[in-house]
Amino acid sequence: MKLVILDRDGVINYDSDEYIKTLDEFIPLPGSLEAIARLNQAGYTVVVATNQSGVARGYFSEDTLKQMHIKLEKLLAQVGGNIDAIYYCPHGPDDSCDCRKPKPGLLRQILQDYDGDVFRTPVIGDSLRDLEAALAVGAQPILVKTGKGERTVEKLAQIPELKNTPVFKDLNEAVDYLLTGAEK
Repeated sequence: MKLVILDRDGVINYDSDEYIKTLDEFIPLPGSLEAIARLNQAGYTVVVATNQSGVARGYFSEDTLKQMHIKLEKLLAQVGGNIDAIYYCPHGPDDSCDCRKPKPGLLRQILQDYDGDVFRTPVIGDSLRDLEAALAVGAQPILVKTGKGERTVEKLAQIPELKNTPVFKDLNEAVDYLLTGAEK
């Protein structure tokens, strides 16, 4: 099975330092839905791993989060794509959970549930915590410059294990990289 794990905010949809709190604020990035559809057409299982501390902070409810994900599924269906599962951490930074990236719990659970080949599984994110979580489970970190990605690029050189991380303009370019055989 070919598995790819995507972060949500900043990779699939626009991100905000003020959080994506409402259904109206959940807006896909240009080309991201089509990129996911291309992964599906190439036989990939697409899973999302996302920190959603806005739930713990009281910015939005788990029901609102569910509605955002239903919106995502409907928009993806319109372009022939789908997400196989969405895993999220609803905890805040002080909750000491193992699922909040950069901790590896969320990714470990996905890899266990999907029997993912950890060394071949790409994890596409826009923040250092996404890449660190990928490293923690031995997966392949990939950075996109959308969302917080531009800020993250500058930090890569400071972390020896991440200095050779592939970096792309957006999810569409990262998918091009995967589909041209870069991970084979």
